[in-house]
Amino acid sequence: MKQHVRHAIAGACAAAVTLSLGLVAAPANAESDDYEVLVVGETLGFRHSHIDDTTNAIIKLGEEHGFSVDVWDPPQGTSPGQPALTLPSSPFTTADDLSKYATIIFASPVDATNNLDPTRPRLLNDTELAAFQGYIRGGGGYVGLHAATDSMHTVPWYSELTGGSARFRNHPAQQTATMRVESPGHPSTEMLPSEWVRFDEWYNFTTNPREDVHVLITLDESTYNPGSGAMGEDHPLAWCHNFEGGRSWYEAAGHVDSSWTDPLFLEHILGGIEWTAGVVSGGGDCVTFPEVDGILTGLEDGSQRVAQLGGDVAAYLEAAELAADSGDHAGAIAVLVQAKGKANGLQDAALVAKIADLIEWQQALVS
Repeated sequence: MKQHVRHAIAGACAAAVTLSLGLVAAPANAESDDYEVLVVGETLGFRHSHIDDTTNAIIKLGEEHGFSVDVWDPPQGTSPGQPALTLPSSPFTTADDLSKYATIIFASPVDATNNLDPTRPRLLNDTELAAFQGYIRGGGGYVGLHAATDSMHTVPWYSELTGGSARFRNHPAQQTATMRVESPGHPSTEMLPSEWVRFDEWYNFTTNPREDVHVLITLDESTYNPGSGAMGEDHPLAWCHNFEGGRSWYEAAGHVDSSWTDPLFLEHILGGIEWTAGVVSGGGDCVTFPEVDGILTGLEDGSQRVAQLGGDVAAYLEAAELAADSGDHAGAIAVLVQAKGKANGLQDAALVAKIADLIEWQQALVS
């Protein structure tokens, strides 16, 4: 269930709590009820018509839900941009400058690097990319919409941020398809039907990101013609993950302009914005088993005690993941409860908290 995060703790105290628990640190402006977001629509390649509709929809969401919106979408070549809305110069100057934004929303900013030619101009140059990387590693948020995976193909880090190195491959003709909600407890999916039928442009990806991300929604390829890039029975479409200290959320739907006046779709997008901004939590907060395994591995110090306890926790996590993958979510919860109890002996609050997230994730699947 979605929970609004309270930011009443004074700065120094909040920082101490965050560090002690190993939690993601939200940018400073997220400490109040009002916060700022940045919409990036800058286009160096094919320009999606929905960018303007997306920008206006997010501005309206901000007016209704307590956040303000800056826009970076200057005219570029044949792309008209949004000259009436755009900032006068690039906001991607330094990580410190970007830290004013609770999250940064990439609204299909295609840059024509999908041929992997390293000499082609990228959406973000080296200086801008370094600022963005520093922002994410400092606890910033990222929302990728539709063609956000069709940008900066020559930057592996960006593909890891968007999720599992999955990049846009191709798409069939626009058509109606069934989306299936796979993680119903997340703040961005709890309002959705388990089977969500929509008309849109459905992306195929270069790789399946599942091993590295928390999948929120999949596409049922039996309900439409996926074309030559079909991904098969497992076709993730929306996902999220905790990445290098920040939060990342991606939704591949939203090509058709009508999406941006659809109340249900907008509520879904709002959940992604609010989660990456750190103002809501729930549903396991995009935890993954590899993420928890990584925390556990990081605790190794060569001592027999940590080796023994860590081995026990690792075995429990492996068993829980197998149960979860087989659809036995109640069984996964039972094993995770044991893992959490054993993890307490390692005296690492971040590990215990993340196992609790795994339990919360699986509980939503049981109910």
